[in-house]
Amino acid sequence: MSSEAWHQLFSNVAVFVPDQDLAKMQALVRALEAAAALSDYREKVLSWAPSTARLDPGPAGAFMGYDFHLGDDGPRLIEINTNAGGAFLNAILVRAQKRCCGGATNELWTEDFDREVIRQFESEWRAQRGSRRLETIAIVDDQPEEQYLYPEFRLAQRLLQRGGIETHILSPKDFQLNNGVLYGNGKRIDLVYNRLVDFGLEAPDHATLRAAWSEGGAVITPNPHIHALFANKRNLAVLSDQTTLREWGLSAENAELLRQSIPRTQLVDAANGEELWRQRRQLFFKPVAGHGSKGVYKGSKLTKSAFARILESDYIAQTYVPPSERLVMVDDEREMLKVDVRLYTYRGELLLAAARLYRGQTTNFRTPGGGFAPVLLKQT
Repeated sequence: MSSEAWHQLFSNVAVFVPDQDLAKMQALVRALEAAAALSDYREKVLSWAPSTARLDPGPAGAFMGYDFHLGDDGPRLIEINTNAGGAFLNAILVRAQKRCCGGATNELWTEDFDREVIRQFESEWRAQRGSRRLETIAIVDDQPEEQYLYPEFRLAQRLLQRGGIETHILSPKDFQLNNGVLYGNGKRIDLVYNRLVDFGLEAPDHATLRAAWSEGGAVITPNPHIHALFANKRNLAVLSDQTTLREWGLSAENAELLRQSIPRTQLVDAANGEELWRQRRQLFFKPVAGHGSKGVYKGSKLTKSAFARILESDYIAQTYVPPSERLVMVDDEREMLKVDVRLYTYRGELLLAAARLYRGQTTNFRTPGGGFAPVLLKQT
């Protein structure tokens, strides 16, 4: 990665988050975990998931990511990710902030990030394999050296190897499945840290990983089952439906928290197309199978031709929640950039909080002055 590209990974400002907003975001994560445990909820969301998602060997999903916009009425959940990038990069920022800002960061990440990362992967391993020691991990993505966040893969590799776990960065084509055991470049792989955006492992190029998943040839985290429970964008239509969640057994407190914190979400189809077009200025349209903000449309900028394509595709419509903003200096000029906040969690517990600053309708790493930013807690 060039020095210019590396520079645009990070903003040079911090983002201040009220302590009550952090508390509410953490409570919402726990409420979502409670909803995902309901049998009726699972039946519903697995009904529209790929067949590979029905297998549940036990892991809970490493590095869950919950993305929020912060407003005067509190945090609003925008998206859930099961392959959330940036945690290892943001750990560098937090360590730098701790040196200068001390206690303002203490509640925004786990006490010992490196130790908790190791524990997270060991927990994923034990959930499926029991007590045998975790020895090898493969960090996997398509053409990993060409990925924008490849530096993070190297940071993860070094951290895991310091923890005594042999770690490789591999492409799906590097795998072989022999006698029900996954190998990568000839080395037995115990656990796959999955950074692919083929969430169901359905692509032909991922056939070996798909077979390892279905046959138990390796522990894979995050995996198709966890994506289906949490990160399929259709699920937001269920999670924003308080009445249905209460009927399925979610507590009144958790159902109300989800109602307050998740923008109303609808599945887009021909039947509600006319109504959605009329309401489009208050909506944000996202492809169900999208990732990295590809194919999204802000309703206020939507053309009829683009909306026609949406109706022919698989989309959700979400009530638009504007992001907060942060003043930055760019080339000696003051500029307001948009902000979102991400919580990285494991089994509902916070690993790290971070922010992203950007210009445009979606997050990106092309904005001068933007990028990942450390989060500091503001007492209220």
